[in-house]
Amino acid sequence: MEREEFNRCAERYQDTIYRVALNCFGSDADAEDAVQEVLLRYYTADPALESEEHRRRWLIRVTLNYCKNELRRFGRRRQVSMEEVEIPFENPEEGELFSIVMALPEKYRTALYLFYYEDYTVKEIAEAVGIKVSAATTRLSRAREALRRELKEVGIRG
Repeated sequence: MEREEFNRCAERYQDTIYRVALNCFGSDADAEDAVQEVLLRYYTADPALESEEHRRRWLIRVTLNYCKNELRRFGRRRQVSMEEVEIPFENPEEGELFSIVMALPEKYRTALYLFYYEDYTVKEIAEAVGIKVSAATTRLSRAREALRRELKEVGIRG
């Protein structure tokens, strides 16, 4: 792989990889480690990808697999509380919404993130996390319902 091509890819997708990993780990340091590991895997694998969209999806899939393996390997003990993660938001409501989403179970957070932030379809979510389409639909529905309940509890319309 050409160095220029790799640098361009790293520049373009490191934030996406970071956000997916942060969503899974809830830890800034672990998310940064994931970015390095996923980009290293991309560089060494040098996959033949058809388009930028295919490259983006490949990187997200590798990120999800890396996170799943790390969580299985180390368990939740590596996770830090979300209060320790400093993420600037333009307004306080965004920060509050982020905190509520991060408090949801990981499988729901991942479904919401991929659907709303990465514009994945339900079928693509199913493929990315290795489940059936019906299971992905159920996860997304349950995630939305859990989010609605949490938003009502804190007084935000959901």
